[in-house]
Amino acid sequence: MAPTQLSDNLENGHVGPHPSYIQLAKPYIFEQKLQECMAATGATEAKEDNIRLQGVAWIDSLRKALHLPVRTFNTACVYYHRFRLMHVDTDYGFMDAATAALFTACKIEDTLKKSREILCAAYNQKVTSAEHVSQDDPMFEIPSKQIVGLERLMLEASGFDYRSRYPQKLLLKLSKYYRLERDTVGKTAYNMSLDLYRTFAPLKQTTSTMAIACVELAGRLHEKNVQELEAGKGFKKWRTSRAEVMETLLDLLDLYTHHRVYTTVGQEHPIETFIAIRITLNQEASANDYPRFTNSDKKKTITNGVKATNGSKDIRLSKSPISPRDPIASDGKHPLALSPEAAAGARARAGLKEGTVRFMLDPERARDEAKVVAEYFKVEEEEYEVEVERERRKG
Repeated sequence: MAPTQLSDNLENGHVGPHPSYIQLAKPYIFEQKLQECMAATGATEAKEDNIRLQGVAWIDSLRKALHLPVRTFNTACVYYHRFRLMHVDTDYGFMDAATAALFTACKIEDTLKKSREILCAAYNQKVTSAEHVSQDDPMFEIPSKQIVGLERLMLEASGFDYRSRYPQKLLLKLSKYYRLERDTVGKTAYNMSLDLYRTFAPLKQTTSTMAIACVELAGRLHEKNVQELEAGKGFKKWRTSRAEVMETLLDLLDLYTHHRVYTTVGQEHPIETFIAIRITLNQEASANDYPRFTNSDKKKTITNGVKATNGSKDIRLSKSPISPRDPIASDGKHPLALSPEAAAGARARAGLKEGTVRFMLDPERARDEAKVVAEYFKVEEEEYEVEVERERRKG
């Protein structure tokens, strides 16, 4: 049996057991990758916006009903966005995904809530007070198990990276530093930081970038412009740039001009005000040659061996709560990166072996491991000549 197994491995391009895949946690996902993921799902832009906004609104309503802190809301929205990038919308209901994201965020932020408690709060929001039920009702038995199953997919979509960003704390400090009015500019900036999670900006930007953008836009709305922020002073200290802040400002203005009904700040100000600010910012971006979307995700895949990918490429997660295992493409690259492409056909491809998925936070460790493992997958060939005597033909 051993020679047969060895020959199968050689035919499939593998030498010995598969070394497994490594999925590196990515705290930031840039616009180029977001567009690739959304294109792979096949959903239209209008449908994508609608599901994203409805899901975040659902999380916000449950958060208020359960009296959860803002940090839990922030984390839940990020998990919801990441989950949707990895799964096609037809595979699940957006309410189930939003509820599972909030359930996962409650554990991560140490604001524990049972799955039954969250489902009960969601149900009681739909009915009158006379029809309210308790969390022990049998009707929550099956949905509770489904939410627990989705929790694993939420963690896999994030790469088991529990780091989160909270712009509200820095936002309050900036408002106090620039002596902005608490009840007007400060309150508007705080509400903007919540509306910001209805966009993909929290996946792309740092905490300082989001906080600065909210403070600047709130000042422009109330005609209390902060000249230092608009001039980009001190951005180097915050490890950000004017172009990144501009991208976040335009993301917010897109939200307020096209989907203001779903926002808090958008309904408090006329749309003409947002359009006027948008024109001013567009003129500044054109004058300084700022791109609409900054940064790009062009990291190369770390390979672990000749044919086995063991690098920073993410995988598509299936419906099963079990960690997925994907094959290797013929060119040696992982066929299922962050994009949720159809995996069923690739997995069923003849002659491909599957490997285990492991999650890592440290890219240096992954690179070091790849170097060590690659030594065992080198194909060494030797050329040599052999003299062969030919018998002369008898005439």
